[in-house]
Formats: sequence, C-alpha cells, structure tokens
Amino acid sequence: MLTVSEARGRILAALTPTPPETIPLAAAHNRIIASSVIARLTQPPADVSAMDGFALRAQDAPAGATLKIIGTAPAGHPFPGTIGPSQAIHIFTGSIIPEGADSVLIQEDSSTTGDTVTVLETCQPAKNIRRAGQDFSAGETLLEPGQRLTPRGIGLAAAANHPWLFVHRKPRIAILATGDEIALPGETIPQGGIISSNAHALAAFVTACGADPTILPIALDTMDAITAGARAAAGADLLVTTGGASVGAHDLVQDSLKSQGLDVNFWKIAMRPGKPLMFGALGPLPVLGLPGNPVSAMVCALLFLRPAIDRLSGLPGAPPATEPATLTTPLKPNDQREDYLRATLTHTETGWHVTPFPIQDSGMLKTFANATALINRPPNDPALPAGATVKIIRL
Repeated sequence: MLTVSEARGRILAALTPTPPETIPLAAAHNRIIASSVIARLTQPPADVSAMDGFALRAQDAPAGATLKIIGTAPAGHPFPGTIGPSQAIHIFTGSIIPEGADSVLIQEDSSTTGDTVTVLETCQPAKNIRRAGQDFSAGETLLEPGQRLTPRGIGLAAAANHPWLFVHRKPRIAILATGDEIALPGETIPQGGIISSNAHALAAFVTACGADPTILPIALDTMDAITAGARAAAGADLLVTTGGASVGAHDLVQDSLKSQGLDVNFWKIAMRPGKPLMFGALGPLPVLGLPGNPVSAMVCALLFLRPAIDRLSGLPGAPPATEPATLTTPLKPNDQREDYLRATLTHTETGWHVTPFPIQDSGMLKTFANATALINRPPNDPALPAGATVKIIRL
C-alpha cells in the first residue's frame, strides 16, 4: 500500500492545468492567474498630495508664517499655475502637486483667515507627498502566474487598468456515485437502502475549491451502468467516483472501467479512513475513485481531491496545512496506517487543544459535520497521554 504522500504525488504528477481563458475583472475572484499581470500605467501618475491641506514651498513655511492662498486643487482638478514665494493652494488627498510646491502642510497644522493661511507647525520639505510611481510603474510585473486572485489582487489589477484577466479555466469535476442501495435526496429509498450524501457533499466541496461540479445520475451495481456513467463524464477534467472500489463481489468500479480501458495507477492507501482509494486514467480522463463511506470519501477529498483541483487550476497542489495542538484525552497506539481522527478544537492562552470523538466509524456523518479538525497520526504512533502534542488539520 502507498503512503498518503506517495499517492498524492502520483495524482499530481498525472495532472496538468486547464487551458487559459479571458474573463472580466469582476468575475476573477478566487481564480488562478495564467499570465503575468503587467502594470499598464504608473501609480500615482504624478506627485500627489497624501493629505488634505496646503501645497507650498517648505522654505516659506516655518511655524508662524502667513501665506497667501491663490487657489484650490480638488482631486481630479489640478491647479494650472505655479506656486511662488509665500503662496499656497488649498489641496486635497490625491490632488497633483502644483509646479513650484515641494511640501504639503496638513489641514490640522494650519489656520485660515480669508485668503491667507497661517502655519501652526513648521512644514518640512517633501512632507505629505506621494511620489509618481511610488506604488508601481508602467511595465512592472504586479501579479505572477499561479497566484490565486484575492480581493487585494483584484484591487491591484484594477488599479493597473486591467478590465480583463487571463486565468485558468475552472476545472470541471464529474461526480459519479455508485450502488444499488443509494438514492438521491427526495427520491424513493430502495428496500434496505440509504440516501446518497456523497455526491452533494463532494459537489459542495468541489465548488468551495474553485471548480465546477457535475453530479451524474447514480450508477447501479452493474458493469453497463457504471460504464454508462463514465461515458457521461466526457468533457470533464476529472471523474470522481464514490463506492464500488473495494474488493467485494459488488464492487465493480475497477472492473467496469478497466473494460473501457482504465489504466490503474494505484489502489489502496495505508490510511484510515479511506484505504480503498483508486487513481487511474480512462484515456485522457483522470479518474479518482473514493470510498463509499461518507466520512472516508470526504477525508480523501480533503487529502487528494483538493490538491488535484489546485493542480488542475494552475497551482502546485499542496497538502492540507497542519499545525500543533494539545491532546485533552489519551490515545491508544496507532497501527501501520496513517490515521485521521475527527475532533473538536478549543483555543486557550497556550494554543489549540484538541479532543477526538470517542467513536470514529467512517459512516458517521454527524460526527464529521460537528468536527472542527482532524488529528493526523503517523503510522505506528505510540500511545499518547493527555497533554501530548499532535498534528491537526483544521476543517
């Protein structure tokens, strides 16, 4: 059996980013940049005032000096003249510094009477001026390919005069749940059956990761139904199946897809929950086979599907971030499989404290929904007392 890290590495090595597309800036949040964002202008375009106040010559503005106000310069309306000795103009934040001025006296350090201004605090040269190009210059690279566009990045692209951006297309993820026993929410439940939660949970997860999900009709436990489901995934960037990947008589996903040319890269991971994980390729279509148990499917989605979506989106595909936390209860020794325990977190002055749920059955969705972290235990981890430090993945 492969380790979690080895399996994730194989998945990422088999995937390539989606092709680029051009989208409007307003639709670019959370997308991955496909081409460098180059400044199309200089910001600020000229020396501008950083404050409301008076543009003047610093040599004329010791404390107590009185200067004549010869005009105003609201933002967007530059003063057309030149500042001479003992002169000032009333200027506002963002206004272009007029010719002859070399400093800005802020409003609070001045007193006005009619068309004169008195300096209350000595004004130093170059005070309260933002120089041309202080933020960025035309031709400068502002955002690199492979960056996720945050609101801050979108603001920067807008300031650089980019109404459109070149980004990777959102990955298309087809989701195929399999099994005679499952029905979609609202459908008639077959005798001895259950409602399928995996498809909808995975679709929400895929959306949260920045991709576009498509829930395919449930495939019954027959070769024909599963192969038909796989054919319905044509045009997707990744097919995700749930259930049917183990070794039981009704676990037909591998055999069905192999009959259509599936090349299995690996099957079985040394982890809990989620051992029966499969990855391969059906021609050009990558296939990730998740376990049928809902908790196993979602833990595997966090560990493998999210990095896969990141890779398809143009990112490297990093594993989930871990951080330390203090156990509040003891744990028994772990076996040879890497373990992911559902748990709850509390925060104190000493950091995170984590409490695992007493029952870790992989069919218990309520426990997973109420969990705020996973405790990540390495293979053969010894028994741990309360107070020990463990690695957690925050959910």
